[in-house]
Amino acid sequence: MTDAVSPNPSQFPSSLQLSNDLAALVAATAQAVVAVHGGGRQPSSGIIWQPGIVVTAEETIVHDADLALTLPGGDRVQATLAGRDPSTDIAVLRYEAAPPARAFAASAFAADLRAGHLALAVGRADGEPVATLGMVAFAGAPWRSRLGGQIDARIVIDARLPTVAEGGALVSADGSLIGIAVFGPRRRVLAIPAATIARVTPIIQDKGHIARGYLGVGLQRVPLAAAEAETQRGAMVVTLDPAGPAKAAGILQGDIIVRLGGSPVTGLRAVYQQLGSDAVGKKLAVDLIRAGVHKTIEVTIGPRP
Repeated sequence: MTDAVSPNPSQFPSSLQLSNDLAALVAATAQAVVAVHGGGRQPSSGIIWQPGIVVTAEETIVHDADLALTLPGGDRVQATLAGRDPSTDIAVLRYEAAPPARAFAASAFAADLRAGHLALAVGRADGEPVATLGMVAFAGAPWRSRLGGQIDARIVIDARLPTVAEGGALVSADGSLIGIAVFGPRRRVLAIPAATIARVTPIIQDKGHIARGYLGVGLQRVPLAAAEAETQRGAMVVTLDPAGPAKAAGILQGDIIVRLGGSPVTGLRAVYQQLGSDAVGKKLAVDLIRAGVHKTIEVTIGPRP
């Protein structure tokens, strides 16, 4: 009698080889992954970007002081906050220790990512690596975060990421760096791409933050009559910074902004997305309604104080 459910012995070597390859990839990646003690209830993770420099998820750094790292060798060292950028969810930490075995800035970055490609998330917990395997669920064009940060690609990862691994490395099947793993809305796992990290990190190291555009207004979303504007909603100016760009340009409290830089303003997010770092110093047209009359005022966007 033949056992119909007996496995084919020839299948075992390939499965074992895959398992060993993944374990080796985790071990290699973990040489540049640290635990970050940022003041939260539990540590998060981070990547060694350059010797003495760690990049992690900005939202995991609760305090600006009393920071520490657990390095790949198990040593715990003090760290200082070089700076942070909430708009791209990147924080940069400095530490002093022997040069690491690996640093991601000198590694290859993943290219031509497509839905279905494997993605391995590697963090560090209690001094040991922690890993989860997933796949790229979506790989799309550059986008702006709700705070106006420019992200070089929208990459969504289908994986169950341990909380302790947030801020850790996301690598492709060949070990190339996809980026760092962060939680998005509804706990979806997103990648802050390696290209974004490479662009933002040197600025944070130098200046401590990323300059963002500043209009100098407090806004409240309001409905509009159909006859007043093309859109159903606008943003009313409820407060004005006396020293801000809007005040200097002649915008008044009570004005209803309907377009900024030619784009409809249907809420606060639409404004934030126009005020990224590239907006500083630019002149933007502000289309508004004042006492029922449509006006256009040109404002020179300043840096956020």
